Amino acid sequence: MEIGKLFNGVFNHKTILVTGDTGFKGSWLALWLEKLGARVYGVSLEPNTNPNHFDITERKYKTHIQDINDRGAIASLISEIKPDLIFHLAAQPLVRLSYDDPYNTYLTNVIGTVNVLDASRGCSNLKGVVVVTSDKCYENNEWLWGYRENEPMGGKDPYSSSKGCAELITAAYRHSYFPNNKFGETHNTLIASVRAGNVIGGGDWAVDRIVPDMVKAANQRETLYLRFPNATRPWQHVLEPLSGYLNIGQKLLEGDSKAAEAWNFGPSAESNLTVRELVEESTKLWIDINYEIENKSHVQEANFLMLDSSKANKLLNWKPVWDFKETIKQTIGWYKTYYTLNEVISESQLEQYIKDAINKKTGWATQ
Repeated sequence: MEIGKLFNGVFNHKTILVTGDTGFKGSWLALWLEKLGARVYGVSLEPNTNPNHFDITERKYKTHIQDINDRGAIASLISEIKPDLIFHLAAQPLVRLSYDDPYNTYLTNVIGTVNVLDASRGCSNLKGVVVVTSDKCYENNEWLWGYRENEPMGGKDPYSSSKGCAELITAAYRHSYFPNNKFGETHNTLIASVRAGNVIGGGDWAVDRIVPDMVKAANQRETLYLRFPNATRPWQHVLEPLSGYLNIGQKLLEGDSKAAEAWNFGPSAESNLTVRELVEESTKLWIDINYEIENKSHVQEANFLMLDSSKANKLLNWKPVWDFKETIKQTIGWYKTYYTLNEVISESQLEQYIKDAINKKTGWATQ
């Protein structure tokens, strides 16, 4: 199947705005959208790491370097671009940084979301907005089962609570200005929110993330120190949630008001493993990865967190394509190729992921 025909071919020739496109997930999403034939525009800050996935991948679309917190500038850009669909990913994405800088974390993650949604009210041709938040938006009770979309929002640290706030804001704008039961009568825009697990994959060099820390240490022949080796996370390759986001974007473009809700796109239960298990699996693929357990005290992070994606599985026939071992294989393979051969294999990995999705008969790949 041609990539452009995926998702019913709905993205072909559509104008799509991606906020946060210079970030890890945003750059992968923009890459996929270009392959789908979309007219992509980006709005983001400059990449904050060197190297970064945005700069090392080929792209044809235009990016506007603009702070999402500048309300007037964002409104002007959205009015000028006239997108058919917005994927809002621009955010401060790090838990530990949110402890150091709570003000700007809330400013970007909360007010930045308000700015995008408020500007959307004046965009008559806009068909949909997909607001990307996080699995950490839920009030985490350290349950041994997955959180469903109707669980209470919360968060015990600034980052997590800011994502809970973003979800509440999204729901409020949907009910106040874009109600599903008035779609096609008083408005023509549908609003959805999407939540994913701990996303890993090639091209992430953010600070205080386990995979970037691990591959940087391996490349420099240094020891990796684990802060929370027994913390359990829902590990998934970056392409997994992006397929879900695109699936929801497709539904919004097609005018399916039932999709204008909150959605989880997490991995299977078998991929909910500890930090130590992730690192040990990685050592099988890259001999230069060495680690030790760090005994210092650190700011609190969740010990156990898991998503329940039954809704997406049942209503969209969405399901993970790569299991935990394949996710680690693809991730470590990307970094080893980059560091040893100076090659970027994002496009070939995307093609392989799509082939595997077709073979697995997941919904978006078989329409």
